[in-house]
Amino acid sequence: MASPPRQIPIPLGHQPVYNRDSFIVGEANRAALQLIESWPAWPVPVVILTGPPGSGKTHLAHIWTSLAGGLLIEADQFAQPNGSLTITGPTAIDGIDMDNVPEKALFHLMNMAAEAATTLLMTSRTPVANWQIGLPDLGSRLRLAAPTELTAPDDALLRQVMVKLFTDRQLFIDKSVVDYILLRMERSLASASRIVSALDQAALSAGRRITRPLAADVLEADGSPETQLDGERTAER
Repeated sequence: MASPPRQIPIPLGHQPVYNRDSFIVGEANRAALQLIESWPAWPVPVVILTGPPGSGKTHLAHIWTSLAGGLLIEADQFAQPNGSLTITGPTAIDGIDMDNVPEKALFHLMNMAAEAATTLLMTSRTPVANWQIGLPDLGSRLRLAAPTELTAPDDALLRQVMVKLFTDRQLFIDKSVVDYILLRMERSLASASRIVSALDQAALSAGRRITRPLAADVLEADGSPETQLDGERTAER
């Protein structure tokens, strides 16, 4: 009997929501959120927020600029030659790459911020100590900034984030399937986001709901370590 035709998934351009109500709080991000929300009572004018991909840095930057009435600039845009940039209030630079720090632009920005007596937030995947800095004056100023770090999520935070990601996409799956995924996935928020997106596409393509077998296929394709181990155990039997 011929297999039923597979549906072709059409990307719907799912857009993340970056407001305070949609931010899920756990031990991994509680301290960073508290610092963001303590503005303007920061200990120093510059805060540098670091953490792994998908840990919530951009989300926190949006929360802060909304709270402070500030401007958010993506680092790759900020790095482009732009002599017209002028700031007079709180500003966030999101996603600074340790190997491609826009040194001159960043130094100029920090000077303008000091003159305007305003505050800056920078986000990066890596701590300032690992940034490749050639300008000594910039390095000195960055060392005076307040560092705050987003750490690896615990199981409770991973579960809440995964449920939210499914809900945002209007996907409703059984709790046992979520448990199955959590036991086998890489322990990161970036992995949770990637797996939910892949499951959404796979379910739409197959024209069926998300089940444990479908989750197993997606996890195997994702290279999740526990799924690989399950396969090795099966092969040994």
